[in-house]
Amino acid sequence: MSELIFYTHPMSRGRVVRWMLEELGISYVTKTMEYGTEMKSQEYLAINPMGKIPAIRHGNIVVTEVAAIVAYLADQFPSKKLAPPLESPERGAYYRWLFFMAGPFEMATSAVAYGWNIDDSNAQAVGCGHIDDSINTLERALETSPYICGDQFTAADIVLSSYLWWGIMQKNIAPKEVFKEYIERTESRPAAKRANAIDDELATKMKPVSF
Repeated sequence: MSELIFYTHPMSRGRVVRWMLEELGISYVTKTMEYGTEMKSQEYLAINPMGKIPAIRHGNIVVTEVAAIVAYLADQFPSKKLAPPLESPERGAYYRWLFFMAGPFEMATSAVAYGWNIDDSNAQAVGCGHIDDSINTLERALETSPYICGDQFTAADIVLSSYLWWGIMQKNIAPKEVFKEYIERTESRPAAKRANAIDDELATKMKPVSF
């Protein structure tokens, strides 16, 4: 098996990938990167020219962007069953919600966080449309099944739960009951608890982060 190197910081979106790696239960090497120094070093810019984390290097393959990393890992380790089979109807929902979270949802919550104006004059042109439309769409989807693709927990739930938890914690979206129940269900998984414990411990050893 090719060595898998995980580039991250414990106070970053890397926590999402950490959870995925713990769900897989595979061997990996963690490379922690300090903001502003190591992330902008020439060595790391050769991995990700944007100087952002997380990223993985799997043998000679480099993957960046949270949803892409999670989808890649799910496909590399199919025996873990963290992605619906290719021929299943759930596969479409899996792709849909993975990239909904990385696209419209993150844009909508960022717009709330930073006071970006989205209204009738520009909603049609931006990826998330009206902010409430993105939030309400996700709420309706989670009302129909325990996980976003039905009865099976998948890698899409890792991304969805992580981003949803962050949005609520930052007060960028309302803590609706269906959201809270979903987060409790997913974050109670042993792998999620292990991942959080690892990163919480790692955070105590890193320089304080100021965003």
